[in-house]
Amino acid sequence: MNTRRFYLSLALLGLFIPNSAFWPWLISNGFDPERFVRDLFDNGVSAFFGLDVILSALALSGFVLIEGRRLGLHRRWIPILATCLVGVSLGLPLFLYQRQIHLDRAAVR
Repeated sequence: MNTRRFYLSLALLGLFIPNSAFWPWLISNGFDPERFVRDLFDNGVSAFFGLDVILSALALSGFVLIEGRRLGLHRRWIPILATCLVGVSLGLPLFLYQRQIHLDRAAVR
């Protein structure tokens, strides 16, 4: 499997696997941001994971902006939006996929 397909596969997994847990919660509770935050920080373990993901999303956003600018990537906002809407599990492999396409094209020139 080449690098691009690997990153794209991880992005798809990052889209579907976390959402397989989130959509049933959303269907049961509706769009309720207050309840979402309360459930996210319901105990120490879930708070640990929630804070870890939030900080990872901030670090990823900074990386996307810095590395994307350095490489001259267009549409850097897409992995940041994906991270905000779904999570790091989608945003990171999506950015790596985008970056790999750019690197592959640059190597051909």
